[in-house]
Amino acid sequence: MTIAPEGRKMLRLEVRNAETPIEKKPAWIKTRVRNGPEYTELKNLVKSEGLHTVCQEAGCPNIFECWEDREATFLIGGEQCTRRCDFCQIDTGKPAPLDRDEPRRVAESVRTMGLRYATITGVARDDLPDGGAWLYAETVRKIHELNPETGVENLIPDFNAKPDLLAEVFESRPEVLAHNVETVPRIFKRIRPAFTYDRSLSVLTAARDFGLVTKSNLILGMGETPQEVSQALRDLHDAGCELITITQYLRPSPRHHPVERWVKPEEFVDFAAEAEQIGFSGVMSGPLVRSSYRAGRLYAQAQEARSAASTSRATA
Repeated sequence: MTIAPEGRKMLRLEVRNAETPIEKKPAWIKTRVRNGPEYTELKNLVKSEGLHTVCQEAGCPNIFECWEDREATFLIGGEQCTRRCDFCQIDTGKPAPLDRDEPRRVAESVRTMGLRYATITGVARDDLPDGGAWLYAETVRKIHELNPETGVENLIPDFNAKPDLLAEVFESRPEVLAHNVETVPRIFKRIRPAFTYDRSLSVLTAARDFGLVTKSNLILGMGETPQEVSQALRDLHDAGCELITITQYLRPSPRHHPVERWVKPEEFVDFAAEAEQIGFSGVMSGPLVRSSYRAGRLYAQAQEARSAASTSRATA
């Protein structure tokens, strides 16, 4: 019997994945260390105060740039997810009981770090009656309460698209409501078996109908074709998605989905141009872009686009 790091028996899919060795990264998959003053100050502060961010603990390649902008990402809901996506490094299993004090602690971390923009993401909590909707909403509320000048992006699971659960999250009024589709319809079930493509699109539509700025992400290199990426971009825009990030899949471990293709930097430039032509308000596209990369800047672009559209309607 093959055992996963978290102590459970590995799935047959994971055993099959592990038959493919970890791929050698191409030369363009690299980052430059940029120790600017804001980054250095935040790094020292996080260490001295014992704070925890996804940026540091996941070894995000963009930490230097985001921290220089006073932006950071926090993971809520625990370290165990009730769902398993074939690209995700978060462990699957039975989560610990809900920590109802977590929203306050995250909000205090945001205040201590002096963040201009905070992204909140987390695990799926299908073990809870509300799927964790209260936790996501309360974290936004607490951050706004303690940090009224800080923008908040809420990157949520789909809550099975239940209207009452989505409404609770939407009513906390994050500056951006993000839900990541991640991949294209043809391989969606293989990559994200507990989600559905159409349901994810419906979450974005519901958020846009509520009046929130909407955002999603596509990960390339898991077996999709360029034509399928183009169609997914159109699907997302038609669903009401305003902001999009496009990134290269980096395999977390041998038991995760193998990298099917290393997408060249110039292809990311082409996809960015296509997304802008389709009508997205803001686009970040590149091999090392992550869904929270330069999130505050993307939000500013969405604000500008909405303001321009409002002015255009008023003068028409």
